[in-house]
Amino acid sequence: MESQQATQVVLASRPATARASLENFRVETTPLPVPGAGQVLLRVDTLSLDPYMRGRMNDARSYAKPAGIGEPMPGESVATVLESHSAEFVPGDVVLAQTGWRSHVAMDAAGLKKLDVDGIEASAYLGVLGMPGFTAWSGLEVIGKPKAGETLVVGAATGPVGSLVGQLAKLAGLRAVGIAGGPKKCAYLIDVLGFDAAIDHRSPNFAQELEAACPNGIDVYFENIGGAVWNAVLPLLNQYARVPVCGLMVQQSGTLQHDTSADYLAATMRAVLTRSLQIRGYINYEFTEQYFDSFLREVGTFLREGKIKHLEDVTVGLENAPQALLNMIDGRNFGKVLVQVRSNASASRS
Repeated sequence: MESQQATQVVLASRPATARASLENFRVETTPLPVPGAGQVLLRVDTLSLDPYMRGRMNDARSYAKPAGIGEPMPGESVATVLESHSAEFVPGDVVLAQTGWRSHVAMDAAGLKKLDVDGIEASAYLGVLGMPGFTAWSGLEVIGKPKAGETLVVGAATGPVGSLVGQLAKLAGLRAVGIAGGPKKCAYLIDVLGFDAAIDHRSPNFAQELEAACPNGIDVYFENIGGAVWNAVLPLLNQYARVPVCGLMVQQSGTLQHDTSADYLAATMRAVLTRSLQIRGYINYEFTEQYFDSFLREVGTFLREGKIKHLEDVTVGLENAPQALLNMIDGRNFGKVLVQVRSNASASRS
């Protein structure tokens, strides 16, 4: 029998510094929500944790509204329909929904997407076949425009975005170089994902090792980090190199090496001019209408054929979501970060 209470994690306060803390979150218990006309009651099975969530904790201008104090943290989930007041869904349907960090939620049926879980784990729609996967695919295809024989470098390469970027590059005939933190992650890039080279950004010789791994320079740099990593990449960018800017984790977390005493803007702008660099920031939903079906078709086929591998880093319990988010921001995750919310939901790794 389903509990008559729900759990949610709300933003208790905004971080005073770049580093967030557990004190910025609060776990609450609420009555089980009651769906109205045209709504469904959802039980959240698996919650996705993603880097953008750190930015939503700040009250700053961005591409999306910040989380409100006392309101549930935003987030996408795989959920099961428990009760339906809509002709579109029946109890037992598995859906993708913007539930936020909650165990149960009543939502309008119009905002839900029914999932085809035949032969695919539902959690894949939060990672390789979801927002992170589409972020990787659209940034690479639309902005990176990869060509066989070129060299691609991607930061945060064992994460759900970076790992797919590198694998798609290899399938397109490029040389793929991944940047990650620590020997375990670097070994995974080469031994499991098939990258051509992996560089540890924690190495004291990082810049020199990156240069050695890219003897023909860099044609596509998929930016997820910023800071010292960007400074090492910049001199290696070839004429007409393309740089999809997906994330700047160093500025969000304040944990990675970043030399604030030097101004790299002048060097960056000079390179943009003299080497005709194409640098473009983007948010994945810019491309949804035009490209999402192509993404699902291509990556879904690769996944079913075993040509794409993905790893899930699962934390059990919604109450542990804040620590899992902080661990991810600090780079302590290994794979797509998920929270198993439903007590008896399966937490699979692949």
